[in-house]
Amino acid sequence: MKEQYVGDISDYRKYALLRALAASGTNRMGVCWMLTAPDGRADGGKLAYLQQPERYRAFDPDLFDMLAHVAAEPDRRRLGSIEASEAVPGATYFNAAMSDDLLGRSAYMAACQSALATAELIFFDPDNGLEVALRKGRKGSSKFLYLDEVATFYAAGKSLLVYQHFPRVEREAFIQDCAARLRGVAPDADLWAFRTAHVVFLLLLHPSSPPSLVKAGRAACNRWPSDFVRGYPVSSPPSDPLAQLLVELEGDAASGRG
Repeated sequence: MKEQYVGDISDYRKYALLRALAASGTNRMGVCWMLTAPDGRADGGKLAYLQQPERYRAFDPDLFDMLAHVAAEPDRRRLGSIEASEAVPGATYFNAAMSDDLLGRSAYMAACQSALATAELIFFDPDNGLEVALRKGRKGSSKFLYLDEVATFYAAGKSLLVYQHFPRVEREAFIQDCAARLRGVAPDADLWAFRTAHVVFLLLLHPSSPPSLVKAGRAACNRWPSDFVRGYPVSSPPSDPLAQLLVELEGDAASGRG
């Protein structure tokens, strides 16, 4: 996560999903920002949705108003503003900065596990998503969450939600590929996908998850129109192909994390 994206349209969708899964604080959420330094790119400015409240506000009015306030001043576009707002009820945050350094990464993940020890669901927010063919410690490796890290947190009994940016490939096949990789380290997890225009959020529900978290996940699947967030078990593709085509066309119209 880079702070240049705070408050943009993908942030709105992300926090709406996190809020739904938190279920007003019933489910204990942990957030690992995987914070990295700004890169100078201009793709963190997707804020036009805030000028269209008639189209977007109804998805989560309180969240919309909070993000509009945060985005109104550049100095407020910080993760600290999100944390202080209690946008995600009852969440615990691990907000240390992350680097490419191999030893530093190991210490980072150990500190994260300690800080979020009481969480039932941990959200990981890497710049890009799951690992690619780039070894830990190499330049750019801080943009990814590695499968052995997924395995470590999952083995500790945690459910996980992972941010994953869509590359320029067929999206449903890509989701299925991600699911297969995740099943390799979490074979007994229930896997759900929450698709948006540019991003999919991959939810791994641990068998020990409380019923309230499972209930919140199911409710979130059909909480919003398909062009905002659409959730489904990974073994079952979305049921509205036309809506998903529109989502993909919107995604193709703009690149970058937002």
